[in-house]
Amino acid sequence: MRVSSDRPPTHTLSRLRPGELVRDARALAGITQRELAERLGTTQSAVSAWERGHDVPRVDTLARALQACGFEADLTFRRHDDEDRAQIRGTIAQSPEDRLATVERVTQLIGLAQPPG
Repeated sequence: MRVSSDRPPTHTLSRLRPGELVRDARALAGITQRELAERLGTTQSAVSAWERGHDVPRVDTLARALQACGFEADLTFRRHDDEDRAQIRGTIAQSPEDRLATVERVTQLIGLAQPPG
């Protein structure tokens, strides 16, 4: 994985190489291993070990390392259907008139989002 833009590439968790991600984010931020280590309250040798794949940072440490390099780790753990169920419960609780009004508003928004053509 090589840096080819202004941000590290995205990966599924199974293909994530934390050390490469840290190295690429650090390089994009233009900071040294020592500077990153200082920002994280760890040692340069720990950062080096992650980047070389000799050790793996904890998930929270990985997120802090990315944040220290100016990136946000967008990683959320939740059940897949929690949001869907809450939305379904909310919709069921609405009156038919309220549901119709919601559909009409969404339809209007979609119309506004469409490019003229």
